[in-house]
Amino acid sequence: MKEEMAVSDLGNRVQEVKDSFERDVAPVTTTEALQGLKVQYLGKKGMLTTLLKSLGNLSPQERPLAGEALNTLRSELEQKIEEKKQLLIQAEDAAAEAMERIDVTLPPRGRPAGAFHPVAQTMHEIVSIMQGLGYSVVLGPEIEEDHYNFECLNMPSWHPARDMQDTFYFPDSEDQETAKRRLLRTHTSPVEIRAMLRYGAPLRIICPGKVYRRDNDPTHSPMFNQLEGLLVDEGVSFSVLKGSLIELMNGFFGRALKSRFRASYFPFTEPSMELDIECVECGGKNPDCRICKGTGWLEVCGMGMTHPFVIRAGGIDPEKYNAFAFGMGLDRMAMLKYGISDLRYLFNGNVSYFLSGRDVL
Repeated sequence: MKEEMAVSDLGNRVQEVKDSFERDVAPVTTTEALQGLKVQYLGKKGMLTTLLKSLGNLSPQERPLAGEALNTLRSELEQKIEEKKQLLIQAEDAAAEAMERIDVTLPPRGRPAGAFHPVAQTMHEIVSIMQGLGYSVVLGPEIEEDHYNFECLNMPSWHPARDMQDTFYFPDSEDQETAKRRLLRTHTSPVEIRAMLRYGAPLRIICPGKVYRRDNDPTHSPMFNQLEGLLVDEGVSFSVLKGSLIELMNGFFGRALKSRFRASYFPFTEPSMELDIECVECGGKNPDCRICKGTGWLEVCGMGMTHPFVIRAGGIDPEKYNAFAFGMGLDRMAMLKYGISDLRYLFNGNVSYFLSGRDVL
């Protein structure tokens, strides 16, 4: 009598699951919602799995018949889910096709209000933060001379650092003296030299703008954007530089981030360091993170105390004044903040890439 009640109870529960599924599947209108319903009923912790676990309460003679009933139920639910899925896919495809179809006889619908490009937005945000710290914006020419782009930054013609920058030179300047050859600037550092020569010391500036190098892949572009900063004064210390950059990163990303400073090398600073911040995606907690590759850290900025040679090239006495400088890629900062996975999307005219969510990029 007890076993008959258990079998009867299982049959009632099977019918309840079927009725519940019929009620839940009817209003589903997207494939994502249908997938959630499938997990709810057929997943590891779904309703059907719970029923399968209850087979242990039956006698060995009754389990095969009950198991067959549950397998039949599973097949029915899977078939109905697949049929519903095909109907939803057809409806979604038809809706997408209707949106893409252009009826030239319709009156114009206008267009939504525009917005800043992600890199421009990033530049405005960083400039605003640095202006709050007392920095002024200085711009310079994108067509530069070798003298300002390399020589004044402690990179003479034989310096190996030039090989890493792979410069665009203008053909009509190849026969001139090396220091006067015209080129597309490879960084915004020449603006610092021009600013020192023009304004002298003390000086506190940031220099945003486009720069150019022979490079093109998912993380590099022949044209990209940089922002550099320079502070020249008496008694400038490395602690001021570190504090300023920590303030910048926390303000830009909108929260306090862990940071670390690593020793590095740049010909125009001595000593030189690089700034890493904790991964803005996983915070260092996901070993499979696509952003930090499981390291938990992201390299965002190079910096250092300005080399005395560079200060002197800017017309300032390095015995009286010292300085620090820092630089970062605005494109990279934009990609980190807005979750853009491929640098080339920044140059794509399709606005939908930036409206449809970070995971689709």
